[in-house]
Amino acid sequence: MSVSVPRVKFNNGLTCPILGLGTWQAASGEVTRAVSHAIDIGYRHIDGAHLYYNEKEVGQAIKEKIKQGVVKREDLFITSKLWNTYHRADLVEKAVKMSLSDLGLDYLDLYLIHWPMAYKEGDNNFPLDSNGLAIASDADYVDTWKAMEKLVEKGFVKSIGVSNFNSVQLTRILNVASIKPVTNQVECHPYLNQNKLFEFCKEWNIIITAYSPLGSPKRPWVKPGELYLMEDPKVITVSKRWNKSPAQVLIRYQIERGIIVIPKSASKTRIEENFKVWDFQLTKDDIDLLDSLDCSCRFIPQSEGRAHKDHPFSNPAVIF
Repeated sequence: MSVSVPRVKFNNGLTCPILGLGTWQAASGEVTRAVSHAIDIGYRHIDGAHLYYNEKEVGQAIKEKIKQGVVKREDLFITSKLWNTYHRADLVEKAVKMSLSDLGLDYLDLYLIHWPMAYKEGDNNFPLDSNGLAIASDADYVDTWKAMEKLVEKGFVKSIGVSNFNSVQLTRILNVASIKPVTNQVECHPYLNQNKLFEFCKEWNIIITAYSPLGSPKRPWVKPGELYLMEDPKVITVSKRWNKSPAQVLIRYQIERGIIVIPKSASKTRIEENFKVWDFQLTKDDIDLLDSLDCSCRFIPQSEGRAHKDHPFSNPAVIF
């Protein structure tokens, strides 16, 4: 499938494909096949993270496709993320080097602070107290950001950004940044359309990246009877109008807004389906209808960090 994916321009002049493959919840046994197939059909943007526990397998797929001559390294846009237990400034370079080693790469196209909360340093990614709440580190994400800037200066990464940051937290970083965040990767779908945060970021020329754009139907903590975005009647109405699947409509919804979108799938059929979104355009009425679904429904609440002083969703007066 020879489709050149449109790219968005970051505030540093570099560009990123507007559609990528997410790899969260992709098991190590299946993610190599998923990434390989995605590259074969035209994906050039792969979104990953240290916390996903599958970067070695993602790296294997990248290595194979480069060896086969399907792509060159410079054709690909590879993202990883700094986990909460590595926020202390002296650990940031160590963390990116781990991801680079696992991926088998010399540099990342994008590196994000995964969450604003710093957790107790150590080998345990989820240090919890007796109440099941995350044990905090005293590291400040502003100091973490200054260490992230050094990664750009040293050539480990080309662009840096954040994930799950609210407007107040972004402002703190912008007040001290020598290098501005190029993106804020957040949960975003019609039930949580992020219009206010989108407008805030737009003022600073920061692109929104949408994770869980399909409503994260396979999140491990889903309960029977919870909202299921892809079966919503309004989503179905738009999908029938265009003779497209609900997933294709939800992906196109983000593309129309200029938002980078990274749907995850390990299924060959769905990876292909999610890529076939270039032959139709939603109307303003379609967008308005989907926007009307917003109910501030957050599927990824990061519950173990809810007592942390830097938990991004705890203050209702803040734009998140």
